[in-house]
Amino acid sequence: MVGITVSELMEKARGLLQIECLTGDPTGRRPITTSDVHRPGLALVGFLENFLWERVLVFGATEIVYLRRLSEEKVREALAPILNFDLPCILVSKKLDPPAPLLEMARERGIPVLRTTLATTEFIHKLQEFLEALFAPTTTMHGTLVDVYGVGLMFTGRSAIGKSECALDLVERGHRLVADDVVTIKRRAASVLIGCGNELLRHCMEIRGIGIIDVQAIFGIRSIRVQKRVEVEVNLREWDSREDYERLGLVDQLSSILDVQIPLVAVPLFPGKNITVIAETIALNYLVKSYGYNPAEHFSDNLVQLLRRKANLEILAKDDME
Repeated sequence: MVGITVSELMEKARGLLQIECLTGDPTGRRPITTSDVHRPGLALVGFLENFLWERVLVFGATEIVYLRRLSEEKVREALAPILNFDLPCILVSKKLDPPAPLLEMARERGIPVLRTTLATTEFIHKLQEFLEALFAPTTTMHGTLVDVYGVGLMFTGRSAIGKSECALDLVERGHRLVADDVVTIKRRAASVLIGCGNELLRHCMEIRGIGIIDVQAIFGIRSIRVQKRVEVEVNLREWDSREDYERLGLVDQLSSILDVQIPLVAVPLFPGKNITVIAETIALNYLVKSYGYNPAEHFSDNLVQLLRRKANLEILAKDDME
């Protein structure tokens, strides 16, 4: 897993986490490599069996109040086993003043001690969210991501097949562009894919024959969004009469991005085909399925019932000679 040093954490998240360093320059420490945090708890009384030293160590009001009730000698005895580990850093919440021995011993061992004005629970949530986003598996894809009726459609296909033109038509119909040409995708949690554009190309599109256009400048702020969950891949491809395309939709095709499977819809193109309306239909059909209704399965069930009724009627009619 990619790590981040304590100095980088302070540089990138100082405002978000409201942190300051109490032990001088935090550079040179080992990187933070996990988004999880740990509170010392029983480690302060010598129980280190489940002490997770590789995580950021958070001292809240409970730990600070406990240490304040001890003599300086006892504080050193409580902290020595903990600080013998190669901790990434120690963080004190609620702008509490840590005991002097904690700062002194941390400086001796080169362990940064940070402090935040945030409450312990709030800080832990914000820190974990920041680190999870930073450590999330990431990839880039050639395609166009559009928010259509709240569904993130990822248009893929060969270069110049019409992905950007389709997205532009969708934007003109009131939908929202997320990214064109190069889409950066991060996996959040176990199966959530979040797509966004890069800083240089964000909300710009290349339309052959026109050049680079700024979608926000032309269509307004409501025509764009910074990021969107990637929920369906729409693969645009040339029509091939030899290929057997899906007609009923009973067999779900899947695409794998960062080991997360999402629905894949292959759309064959030929002159005169209204791909924009098809894209809107794909989004709406995805929403319908999300609410538990599958039109293809419903049609199949009705067809089976109809055939069964017809077969029963034929049996009755066969023996009715009057």
